[in-house]
Amino acid sequence: MGQQIETLARFAAETQLEDIPVPVRAHAKRVLLDTLGVILGGSARPEVVALRNRLAANNSTGATVYAPGAPVHDVRTAALLNGIAGRAIELCEGLRLASGQAAIQILPGVLAVGEQFKASGKTLLAALVSGYEVAARLGLAFTPRALAHQNGQAMMLASAAAGARMRGLAAEQVSLAMRIAAILMLTPSYTNTGAGATALNIAGGMAGFAGAFAPDLALAGFEAQPDAIEEALGKMVGAGLDPTHLTDGLGTHWEITRNYFRLHACCNPIHPALDALDAALAVLSPRADDIERIEFVTYKFASVMCNPSPANYFASKYSLPHAAAVMVVRGKTDHRAIDDAALRDPAIAAVRARVSVHEGAAMSARVPADKPAQVTLALKDGRCHTHAVSSHRGDFRAPYTDNELREKFRDLAAEVLTREGILQMENAIDRCEHLHSVGDLAAIVGRYQKPGRLDR
Repeated sequence: MGQQIETLARFAAETQLEDIPVPVRAHAKRVLLDTLGVILGGSARPEVVALRNRLAANNSTGATVYAPGAPVHDVRTAALLNGIAGRAIELCEGLRLASGQAAIQILPGVLAVGEQFKASGKTLLAALVSGYEVAARLGLAFTPRALAHQNGQAMMLASAAAGARMRGLAAEQVSLAMRIAAILMLTPSYTNTGAGATALNIAGGMAGFAGAFAPDLALAGFEAQPDAIEEALGKMVGAGLDPTHLTDGLGTHWEITRNYFRLHACCNPIHPALDALDAALAVLSPRADDIERIEFVTYKFASVMCNPSPANYFASKYSLPHAAAVMVVRGKTDHRAIDDAALRDPAIAAVRARVSVHEGAAMSARVPADKPAQVTLALKDGRCHTHAVSSHRGDFRAPYTDNELREKFRDLAAEVLTREGILQMENAIDRCEHLHSVGDLAAIVGRYQKPGRLDR
């Protein structure tokens, strides 16, 4: 195993909460709150409910599924289901300067393992932060294949490291768990998104599964080749790995503070365009029928999300014309606005037909430092307004406020929890380092579920 990756494994194994600066811990709590809210919100999606019901017949005691009326499942299944739920509504946070959604692939395994082994809240926060560091640094170091989505790839190795950390494994065993997890990595295609193929979300859930499974494989005596990670990321799953800067500033620069959060309930690359449209709408204040055309110019990766007729709810999350039309008609693009009914709304369909999306080559050249977009909003009365942004809100350069993120959590958690339960969960995460057991979070889900929300 390369020295840089060995250093990462040791960092994941040995970092204590006291080693992490207080502002970083505070940000980690925002990530924890946001990700848990997304899991709770996604737990109500029909395909997630159906999968829970099918797996429930084989359940056994172990860990809590953060969902309405769900029975306790074995630890690996709980991590899998919570990971799939968190991916289902396209609202999870992610890495700003690399491709990947770290927390939703790390946290489900950490929660399940932590509940099973009664790990403390301090251990939970330390594992989340150190695991996030592994995820971000591997994400920055490796080159994904052209069509590969990052679910179940480098983030899966970070989940294995964090899961092993929750078990209290030594650095050598964390290293082994990561290398074993390299054999579990997946290559899901990004084309699943436009096709509306929710199978993509299984790959995200499998990262949580690996976080609970890889430590057991290591403890059971399974072995892995020394260069398993370098080979998998460099030649097999990925198209290249450059570990040169993998450990630069490790323990002083904290990648979790350079993430992004989402308020638009759709794929992150189209968020800059939506921010630009929001500003243009504020200037002209049109009704939907007043609009003649909406013209977007943005960077290449975002420009391909241009399907004006998405096939289903999941595909609608990857359609800039649809998200823009929802913003025009409903005034928002949050979880409640971009719902199943939006696809059947004739007013939204009419606006979608007036949206065009193009690549700006100069904009593409600025990625990833910037993720630019420009919109021209033209009205039938001749008025026109153009607005450009250098990147989206929600990252470390233009962060959402704490109140905005808490409102998002409350809205999503309301899918499962009563108002008192939402308050209890917020308070528990705010004092996470004082929790005696990760199971205290699970207990809130069990105690404060909304009546009448049992799975059918």
